Amino acid sequence: MNVDVTEAFVRLGAALAIGLFIGLQREYSKHPKGGDRFAGARTFALIALVGALGALVDSVSGGGFLVVGLLLAVGSFILVAYYQGTRSGEVGMTTEMAVLVVFVTGAAAGYGMVQVAVGVAVATATILAIKPWTRRLVASIHEEDISASLQFAILAALVLPLLPDEPIGPEPFSAATPFSVGLMVVFISGLSLVGYILIQVVGARRGVGLTGILGGLVSSTAVTLTLSERSKNAIGLGRPLALGLVLAWTIMFVRVLIEVQAVNADLLGEVIVPVGAAVLISIAWAAFLYWRGRDEDRLEADMGKFSNPFRLGPAIQFGLLYGVILIASKAASMYLGDRGVYLSAFVSGVADVDAITLSMANLSRGDGSIADSVAGKAIAIAAATNTLVKGGIVWAIGRGSIKPAVTPAFIGSAVVCVGLAFLL
Repeated sequence: MNVDVTEAFVRLGAALAIGLFIGLQREYSKHPKGGDRFAGARTFALIALVGALGALVDSVSGGGFLVVGLLLAVGSFILVAYYQGTRSGEVGMTTEMAVLVVFVTGAAAGYGMVQVAVGVAVATATILAIKPWTRRLVASIHEEDISASLQFAILAALVLPLLPDEPIGPEPFSAATPFSVGLMVVFISGLSLVGYILIQVVGARRGVGLTGILGGLVSSTAVTLTLSERSKNAIGLGRPLALGLVLAWTIMFVRVLIEVQAVNADLLGEVIVPVGAAVLISIAWAAFLYWRGRDEDRLEADMGKFSNPFRLGPAIQFGLLYGVILIASKAASMYLGDRGVYLSAFVSGVADVDAITLSMANLSRGDGSIADSVAGKAIAIAAATNTLVKGGIVWAIGRGSIKPAVTPAFIGSAVVCVGLAFLL
């Protein structure tokens, strides 16, 4: 098979860029003792080029023996380098494996799979660069985290596909299917797990504001309880603590938008203005608190109170709550009209905003059991109610200036959220 000269140079250039890209990363992360690795930027570039050139020759000749022979040669070099490294006390083989990946990606580029090769190269460089964060994550996880993660994987990969996607009964029970309930459990649990992992990797050393942002991904209510409790022993740090709370509540509103977009993108138009306005008000007040308190000492929040958010029991409880809200909302719509939906949204928002958000997004799509306008207003009511409840927690538990510092945020965002939802 003939290969166009221009195409050949594109493939070789891509392979060369891949080798240099990963090689520079390896050069940057040299051994802390100052010793050189057996392969630097130039060696990585040449290895990728050899792989691509071998693939090009094989493509023209119609055989595949040259790439295999070159792979064996590179593998022998890797074995020698690893042996020499172990003799000098280095037992890691990250660079050796990176060399192998670079050769194979270079060969892939030579065969014409340039986009695949570039994607693998970017992923490889990312894995190599996040070593400090992965070490911090490994040092911070516990046995219960592994167990919880395995339970989540089993639920998502094994249990969810087996759930039937058929209604469990006549109206209004037809609003919920086992699969839809399980899917929402996996979705919300996965979102919380991502937030928990970010907390463990990044930590809270950059201040209580970062704690609020990352903690809000796991549970804004947990952040509210934690920082309100901390205010009892840190009365002089009311504004930094309030900043963390407002940021956590902001993330809650953002989560609502993400959930609506994921489940029913058509509904986003109904909630983007009221919920988006609440986000803007919260961000504006957070900026005000930041600039007013920029000269105060920063607080490293106690992240030990944040445990892995996935537990099989609470996950099942969330699924049951979600299913009950689906059925109750459908029944309220059938027998009480729109007012019944708003009432169920208010009651649900007291405890949890995710379940009612996902329920409304699910009920307003497809056959339109609930109109988009009604679902959007219900979500706004739930989000506002949940925010007011968390503001009440601060006033009940918090001490000092944290209470007046958060009041404009939770009242303003709640009023604007509901007001715009019904006015528009």
